[in-house]
Amino acid sequence: MEANGTARRHSLDGDSDLNFLLVGGILTKVRSRSWQKNRFYRLQEDCKTVWYESNKVIKRKQTFSVDDIDSVRNGRQSEGLNKHTEPSEDERCFSIVFKGRKKVLDLMASSQEEANQWVKSFEKVMNNMHNLSRQQKSEHWIIDCMRKADKNGDNKMNLKELKRFLRHVNIEVDDTYAEELFKKCDTSNSGYLEDSEIKKFYELLTQREEIDVIYQKCAQTDGQLSVRDLLNFLLNQQRENATVSDALRLIEKYEMDETAKQKNHMTKDGFLMYLQHEDCAIFNPAYKNVYQDMTQPLNHYYISSSHNTYLTHDQLKGPSSTEGYIRALMKNCRCVELDIWDGANGEPVIYHGYTLTSKIFFRDAIKAIKDYAFKTSDYPVILSLENHCSVDQQRLMAHYIISILGDALVSEPLGDFMPTDFPSPEELKGKFLIKGKRLNKLEATFNNNVTISEGTVSEEDEAAEQEHGQKPPQKKSKMTLARELSDVVVYCKSVHFNGFEHARDKLEFYEMSSFKESKAYNLAESSSTAFVLHNVDKLSRTYPAGSRTDSSNYNPVPMWNAGCQIVALNFQTPGKEMHINQGRFLPNGMCGYILKPEFQRDAASQFDPNDLSCGPLLQKKSLHVMVISAQQLPKLNVEKQKSIVDPLVRLEVYGVRADNASKETHHIDNNGFNPMWNERFQFDIHVPELAILRLVVEDYDAMSANDLIGQYCLPVTCVQNGYRHVPILDKNGDVISSAGLFVHIMLLDAE
Repeated sequence: MEANGTARRHSLDGDSDLNFLLVGGILTKVRSRSWQKNRFYRLQEDCKTVWYESNKVIKRKQTFSVDDIDSVRNGRQSEGLNKHTEPSEDERCFSIVFKGRKKVLDLMASSQEEANQWVKSFEKVMNNMHNLSRQQKSEHWIIDCMRKADKNGDNKMNLKELKRFLRHVNIEVDDTYAEELFKKCDTSNSGYLEDSEIKKFYELLTQREEIDVIYQKCAQTDGQLSVRDLLNFLLNQQRENATVSDALRLIEKYEMDETAKQKNHMTKDGFLMYLQHEDCAIFNPAYKNVYQDMTQPLNHYYISSSHNTYLTHDQLKGPSSTEGYIRALMKNCRCVELDIWDGANGEPVIYHGYTLTSKIFFRDAIKAIKDYAFKTSDYPVILSLENHCSVDQQRLMAHYIISILGDALVSEPLGDFMPTDFPSPEELKGKFLIKGKRLNKLEATFNNNVTISEGTVSEEDEAAEQEHGQKPPQKKSKMTLARELSDVVVYCKSVHFNGFEHARDKLEFYEMSSFKESKAYNLAESSSTAFVLHNVDKLSRTYPAGSRTDSSNYNPVPMWNAGCQIVALNFQTPGKEMHINQGRFLPNGMCGYILKPEFQRDAASQFDPNDLSCGPLLQKKSLHVMVISAQQLPKLNVEKQKSIVDPLVRLEVYGVRADNASKETHHIDNNGFNPMWNERFQFDIHVPELAILRLVVEDYDAMSANDLIGQYCLPVTCVQNGYRHVPILDKNGDVISSAGLFVHIMLLDAE
């Protein structure tokens, strides 16, 4: 439980940046123009908790965890610092942005050098924690729980503290078992555990019976895994195309015992290390980086898309914020929405019309989008404009779009001739596309005799979708559009949908429609093949109904099944739908673009997601999953010492109607530390290319709905066969660093 041990596990022992944080210093916390107060901040000895002073009389928690930090940003990049500090103070400012919905912490140092030092030091500690192995994170978490249980801080553990520790790690044992465990480890009979006794207790506690069984079965050479044994395991159990050199590489990488390593053997500890690393994750690392063909037309891809991107909460009275755009873009979102209205002093603003949501300047949103668009992905970003402005403010909008986005804006078709198809994501790297109304056909960009300054177009489709708050005025069927704003719309011209036949015969490839969820569902249900074929040629955008005042989401899967590319969700609202979206865009380098299956790109396709008897021959698969165990699940009620979870695991498959299924294990009483199920399940998958697997861990409750402990989603085609560990993400999609599931999984050709 010693502090310096943690620093060593961080590989930062003696590091100057770590020492800077451990010493700490005074920073100015900024809340408003008038509330700017000095506070002392420092990293605690555990190297993962930041302590700060507070003048509040009742302040339960004066710490936050490095684990909870999403990012640290230099300068006046947050809305608060932008609003409450002077431009001259930019170099002294920085923000700590937290995961989930926690408020941004805006800070100001005494100098630019000091601000840079804080940012650099935080980033180093964050990166280091991120790069720890699962085993190191597990040890880190356990030692942290031991420290919390060691109330008097004497680095010893008596029986009472041991029981408290077991509750901290989410395991409830009866007093007899706790006493037996304590006696077994208290070899000195001193009435408390210390040093080697704590080590023995730790080893007993973390022993993985299921790993022992697998290892003993495979280790055929003097009780250890030889290269040949390991290769057999990789070939037969993991179903990998492995060679002797692959087995040697794993021994070199994971074996810590030098004697075993010299014999090219792998001990049980090395085997456990291997099982807890990326090589043995459920998600196949072959799909981790961009691996798909990115040179096909833009409409051949699913595009990660956000709705009401400016909102951070609900759409009745929630705050609008540039932070909404930053967070969505940092989550690899490639299509964001801007709802623009006339603002005071001639400045267009963004907010949810006819509601009490706060407003942000349009120019600030464009600046934030420009700054953050390509930090996590180089592929193009689409700005979906919902324009409700007067002509004068539209001209100002166009000025901001052109001047702020600069050369990155696609303001005319690529090439010297009128295109007949979309450019590819590869051709559009680092570029912005504007989706909105346009006065004329794209061909006009090749004729220089256009003198019209403005004209009328049909009102934005979504303007009619306000079903809440104040009633909008009677919808005008026409609106006046400024030519300057019309001209920045190139490949994504918004048009009203008048049926698939009309779209096929009358619309150009770049003319696209948006569908409210109910309309999209109906089309996907009643005209599924026609919808698939429509999306072979055109782009489609779907969005949540206006009646979703809590910014909840619809199920995106039926829209993807119909080939819709821009399936817009409320990124600000965590939940199952966003988990599925995260799973869909997990492969291909998490770049925000996924190539649609071939049968959704073929103009002769007869694919019908609702009737698999007609259409292409599909590669049917059989998915076998054995849920073996879980490790170190988090407590859901940290405040209640005696609150222990009763976990169960549910497996959900989302895809075409024939593939949708859900099965679950029994629940295990009072054990979130190392529950074991050993339950087998089988799923028949008719269209694996569209299927997504969601693994859900819940706390069983007989009297009410189960509570979510964690989840993980991935496309079925990205599963690695064999014994695999599954990371567990919280409801916001962030990794719970110490927790995991252990499964055996097989995706096989169906007989």
